[in-house]
Amino acid sequence: MHIAKGIEMLEISVPVMGGTDTFYPTLIWDEEEAVLIDTGVPGSAQKFKEATAAASVPWNLVRTILITHQDIDHIGSLPALLEQSESKITVLAHEIERPYIEGKQMLLKHTPEALAAAEAMLPKNISEEWKRAFLHVLAHPPRAGVDRTLTGGEVLPIGGGIAVIHTPGHSPGHLSLYHQASRTLIAADALTVRGGELCGPDAAATPDMAEALQSLHKFAAFEIDQVICYHGGLFREDVNRRIAELAHAGN
Repeated sequence: MHIAKGIEMLEISVPVMGGTDTFYPTLIWDEEEAVLIDTGVPGSAQKFKEATAAASVPWNLVRTILITHQDIDHIGSLPALLEQSESKITVLAHEIERPYIEGKQMLLKHTPEALAAAEAMLPKNISEEWKRAFLHVLAHPPRAGVDRTLTGGEVLPIGGGIAVIHTPGHSPGHLSLYHQASRTLIAADALTVRGGELCGPDAAATPDMAEALQSLHKFAAFEIDQVICYHGGLFREDVNRRIAELAHAGN
């Protein structure tokens, strides 16, 4: 979905747990380069290339991939996209998330208990082959090198400027981004859209909900016309007011 000049909300639908899930990564570009924000689940690299082409952005213009945090639905297709690209792509992430993305530490949410719970939730009608493959990916998540780390406060000089905001809670090094030219917040998993309403992060997937809600106060520094949530997509109705409501509800 075209948001404004130089910014597109991608729509990536994939089979997950016997059903279909849709993620909303973001593509930002100018005449010189493009940055892709997050890479979906494993096996969706081709869908990203098709979505980028549908936005009339050549894949070879993508010179940067920014990973907002370590969860597998954000890092899943990173290795494949890097391997399949003819030109060098620089990978950015928060310094806290780096060892998890690079595979030096196990993803924080992939504890033995979490993996056992995921297995118990699998639909009974899936094949044993699919089940084994799914559980193998969870136990051996994809990994890729991070070329440059961020801490928050940086402004990336791409597509009119992208401000980097450290918003911990959903994960310790979670990043949100603000596209200055279009006044668009890319919230990643700091916010969600459910039933057409802007909501806080998913409590079931957020280890430190109190910190996550406290992080929402940081968005008050930005004039926001619209917000893209990785889960739920676009929200445009009085965004700053709604975020303030959510932030103060956590006090």
